[in-house]
Amino acid sequence: MAFESLSEKLNEAFKKLRGKGRLTEDDVKDAMREVRMALLEADVSYKVVRDFTKSVTAKAVGEDVLEALNPAQMVIKIVNDELCGLMGSENRKLNISAKSPSVVMLVGLQGAGKTTNGAKLAAYMRKQGKRPLLAACDIYRPAAIKQLETVGAQLDIPVFQMGTTAPVDIAKTPSSWTS
Repeated sequence: MAFESLSEKLNEAFKKLRGKGRLTEDDVKDAMREVRMALLEADVSYKVVRDFTKSVTAKAVGEDVLEALNPAQMVIKIVNDELCGLMGSENRKLNISAKSPSVVMLVGLQGAGKTTNGAKLAAYMRKQGKRPLLAACDIYRPAAIKQLETVGAQLDIPVFQMGTTAPVDIAKTPSSWTS
């Protein structure tokens, strides 16, 4: 859901470029202004957005892009490559400590799939011989607690929850880390 909204906003930013035969530096800067706004609205850190748009602009205003047969596609490719680099272009192995407990915190926008991915990660860890426990710290959406309990029950993975207690207090509760 969050990525769909970001994707729509990025597509809107590039629609203006697609209709042009040639791009000017101003065209690229206007597109980057829209990209900047889309990323900021998606709660991306200001510093990350600033560095990202600066890097894309530097690459996109190069003469080979502005002179390309389809400069809009070149700019879109540059943005795509930079986003892939920003998000991590390669898979990495999850490094879980041999000493218990190992804590993995999932953070992201509402609707980004944290609950589902947390359950999948817990199932994966169980296959690795670990004893995962899911902790429901999203107190602002009671349905999220219920969803976590449901997927935990489906996978036979325990879920710790304290209702609408402050998330930090839930995470600090020692009994939450024993199952």
